[in-house]
Amino acid sequence: MREDILHKAGDLFLEYGFKSVTMDHLAQELGVSKKTIYEYFKNKSELVEQVAYFIRDKIHAEIDLVQLKNLDPIEEMIEIKRVVMKRLKNEKTSPQFQFQKYYPKIYAKMRDSQVCKMEECIGKNIERGVKENYYRQDIHKVFTCRIYIAGMLNLKDEELFKDSQLSPKELYEQFLKYHLRSITDTKGYKRLLELEKKLQE
Repeated sequence: MREDILHKAGDLFLEYGFKSVTMDHLAQELGVSKKTIYEYFKNKSELVEQVAYFIRDKIHAEIDLVQLKNLDPIEEMIEIKRVVMKRLKNEKTSPQFQFQKYYPKIYAKMRDSQVCKMEECIGKNIERGVKENYYRQDIHKVFTCRIYIAGMLNLKDEELFKDSQLSPKELYEQFLKYHLRSITDTKGYKRLLELEKKLQE
């Protein structure tokens, strides 16, 4: 039941926002009483924190599986994008805004965890991409990794992108294109075009 609650709450939070979803709404969606939810979570803040960990752990586990596939660095980045985009909705507004505004301490912990994972994952990807001649030899690896992380974190800034007319998914698509096109060498750019064409078929 605890995992059922986490799963359903995660879906609702990502769909409607962390503040908008009430415990009554969650109980109704689950077909249980609020008392049942409170048997597992003492309050909504605890539920939000545990849902955040739950979603984070699932994303990290799926990213780990992508890295085990031994894909080329370009395809690996596109597969990681798919993992993340499964959790993004097409709406112009993001649940991250409510998460950050109403649960800042939990958000800060999740952000730190996300940065650590991205630094590990993207750092390895860049290292391998340069070694295998997919990425330019002259890029500064640490700088490139940190710029990617900064970009990913700022994609969640609704104020910054309010005039872009792009959904969270579209923003991520555009950002990844920008990142890869800026660091690929001839071999990598050719591979990127092949994969983009394949995705359009």
